[in-house]
Formats: sequence, C-alpha cells, structure tokens
Amino acid sequence: MTRIQAYVLLRALLGVGAVLAVVASVVALVDFVELSRTVGGRADIGFFALVELVVLEAPSVMLVLTPFVFLFGVMGAFVALNRRSELVAMRAAGVSAWRFVFPAAIAASLIGVIVIVALNPAAAALNARFEDRRAALGQDGSSGARQELWLRQADDGNQVVIHARAHDTFKGAIRLRGVSIFIQSAEGADQMSSSRRIEAEEAILTPGFWRLRNVREARPGAGLVRSEQLMIPSTLDRRTAMEKFVAPSAVGFWDLPGTIRAAELAGYSAAAYDLRLQQLFALPLLLAAMSILAASFSLRLMRLGDLVGLAAAGVALGFGVFFFNQFCGALGATEVIPVSLAAWATPILALLCGLTLLFWTEDG
Repeated sequence: MTRIQAYVLLRALLGVGAVLAVVASVVALVDFVELSRTVGGRADIGFFALVELVVLEAPSVMLVLTPFVFLFGVMGAFVALNRRSELVAMRAAGVSAWRFVFPAAIAASLIGVIVIVALNPAAAALNARFEDRRAALGQDGSSGARQELWLRQADDGNQVVIHARAHDTFKGAIRLRGVSIFIQSAEGADQMSSSRRIEAEEAILTPGFWRLRNVREARPGAGLVRSEQLMIPSTLDRRTAMEKFVAPSAVGFWDLPGTIRAAELAGYSAAAYDLRLQQLFALPLLLAAMSILAASFSLRLMRLGDLVGLAAAGVALGFGVFFFNQFCGALGATEVIPVSLAAWATPILALLCGLTLLFWTEDG
C-alpha cells in the first residue's frame, strides 16, 4: 500500500469513526428517552439503571445501522478530500480512483468479518442481558403476561407439543401458565402414538428441563395422577431454540447453526434463522458495496459543480438499498423467495451499482 492509499484509507476510517460516534450518541439518546417513558415510569428505577439498559441495548441497534455508518462515513471523508482539492492533486499525479477506493472497500470487508465473529455475538449476549434486566425491573420480577402460544420440541424418540394460555418472564426465565403438554412416542418410521398428557398450572423453562407445578398427568389405560411438581426434559433453549420468544436478530452468529438444527428438529420453519445467517455472511460484501457507493458519489470534481446534489443522491440510494434489503428479508423469511437470494441480492446489487458508477466517473 502506497502512502497515498494509506492516507486516503486513514481519512475514510476517521470518517467512519466520526459517524459511528454521532450515530451511537443519537441511538443512546433515543433509547434513553424511550426507556424513561416505558420502564422508567416506576419511581424506584433511577438514572443509572436506565443508563445500564441503554448500554445493554444500544450495540444490537448499532449493528443494524452499520451499513449507514460506512455509507455516511466514507462519503464524508471523500467529500472533504474533494473540497480540499486533494483528490484533484492525486488524480493529476496519475493515481487512479480505483487505487484509493478499493483499500477502503477491503477495510470495510475486514471490519464486516470482525462484526460477524465478535461484535454480533457480544451484542446478542448484551441484548439477552437487557431483556433479563428489563424483566427483573418489572413488578414482582416478572413482565406482563402475553397471549397464548403453541410450542413443539422433539428428540430421537418423542414429539412434545406444548400449549399455554399465557406466557411471560419470571426472574429472567420463560414462564408458561395454564399449560397442556401432549407427548407422543415413536412406534416406527413416520408413526407416532399418544402416550402422555400433562396439565399444569405453571411451567418454567430451566436448562434442559421444564419445571411444572400443580401437575395432573394422564396415560392411556391409567388413571389421573396428581403431583405438586414434575420435571420433563426439554430440548428448547431460552435464547436460541424457541421462535415464539427469540427473534433471529437476537441470536448470535455462533449459535445460529445450532438454532437452525433445533428449529428443524422441533418442526418449525428455520427460514428466518437461515436468512439471518446468510445475511451475516453477506455483511462484509454489503459494507464494501456501501463504501464503493459512497466513494463513487463523492469523486465528481468541485469545478464541475453539483457535488452536494450528487452526495445527496448517494444518501438517497443508500436508504433505497436499506429498504430493498428489508423487503427482500421479509420475502425470504416467509419463503416467498429463496433465502440465499433474499440475503445476497441486495449486497450484489449495491456492489454492481457502485462499480458501474465508478466506471462511469473514472473511465467515462
């Protein structure tokens, strides 16, 4: 890497860092106001408790905005270089735009890899702590009850269907109320027989088990058996295996493959989790594409005019890329289009747009 390339790369990274600081401040402020309005309505929740919640929640929000951070950061850096005529001097010295645009794109890709393998799992873990902490701040350590739901879990020999009239969280754990559990055992290939039905007043998910309270159990050919407590095995995990509770964005990168396998084993559609995994794989390409787009919209010479208008067009295109990505994600999660197409279409399209504009700007 030449000194010119290193200098332009440094300016681009500084621009990304400045935008990151601004966006993080705005996100933190918005989160603080929203949490003050909702959670902070209770008199015993103070300022520092709200700050803790903001710190736990903000990283997951920032990861969603990462493409915008690179778009605005790189664009701001190149516009500043253009205004100071540094780009004119570089190009007059025979340095092609390709030579100082691609280092920024490669750096964006490498940062995208770091986001995938390190920052995304950390943000997911912090988000889990945020949900637990927010639930602990609720009345009596529990959050408000929600509507009924159906769950299904499976292992090699049994299928378990769980119905609950309401569900909430209690001291950070999932709690079901008014529970009916139907257990079927495998008799042969593709054949299941009903073996147990369990009614319980309450079920709390613990690692590897459901803990039931006030239980009534019925078996074929046997009478009703009552017990105060009962433990049944569970293959569901609070954060990664229950689609009813955990959004795909809340599952860390390293946990997604196991989540997909568990969802498929339990009979759920794993399309949303598979889409999330594919989107994370495509993130480095998306960040590189946003960097190339930002640079392409910032290379117009100042003496030709309308640089501000071109930069504004780049910002508008960036928002268009974001909404198109959300649209493709919605189609992929519902399996209207293949998951791979939904995840990779936007990064590839953004990259092609950036390269086309760069070809047009640099080579005519």
